Amino acid sequence: MSPLIDGAGTDEASWRAWSPAWPVLDVPETAPLVVAPHPDDEVLGAGGLLARLAAAGTPGVDVVAVTDGEASHPGSTVYTRAELAALRRVETDEALARLGLTEPTVHRLGHPDGGVDEAALTATLTTLLTAGRWCLASWRGDGHPDHEAVGRAAAAACAETGAHLIEYPIWTWHWARPDDPRVPWDRFRRLPLTDAERAAKRHALAAFVTQVRPLGPAPGDAPILPPHVLARFDRPEEGFLL
Repeated sequence: MSPLIDGAGTDEASWRAWSPAWPVLDVPETAPLVVAPHPDDEVLGAGGLLARLAAAGTPGVDVVAVTDGEASHPGSTVYTRAELAALRRVETDEALARLGLTEPTVHRLGHPDGGVDEAALTATLTTLLTAGRWCLASWRGDGHPDHEAVGRAAAAACAETGAHLIEYPIWTWHWARPDDPRVPWDRFRRLPLTDAERAAKRHALAAFVTQVRPLGPAPGDAPILPPHVLARFDRPEEGFLL
């Protein structure tokens, strides 16, 4: 895990007090391919957008689950890695259903959590993308090795196919600060969310029980997404990088 992700991170109040006038993201009329390094990243980064597409009846949304997130709790006293992987696959299906997506195609690639094969992922994404299609993927500078590998693979596949890369930050909101020079804010676009979209995203995130609640009493069973982290993803808008 990157040292950028250590500690409590930048508090949400600091982000809320910072209100740059980013341009609004134009939502595609066709279904995107959503690439998630771990189960829950697709909802954290783009749950509101996916809820909007579901409400509009947009067919053909594909989700690429790169890993099964089995390394989220390496010190767990409750679950083995295999058991966590199985639980997180079920949680993904439930979360997508809570967003309103009916029978989305989930491509489960089974890359090792913490060891994404970037070249193999690029090859797989190239077979799933077409010219002009949106590819939503974690940002290449997000501070987590898996997130950055996924972002690079998506960028390479988009360059090869002519697909349109849209990156979503996750851990950036933890280690960065308002107006941080390490973040290309000039590339940012915002997507204002309705109350219904925010509620759907909140409901979907709650489906990831292994991530938002303690697995047990031991320190190694603590939630990965405690309330102060979840607060960063309960905003009235989502942010993306073009």
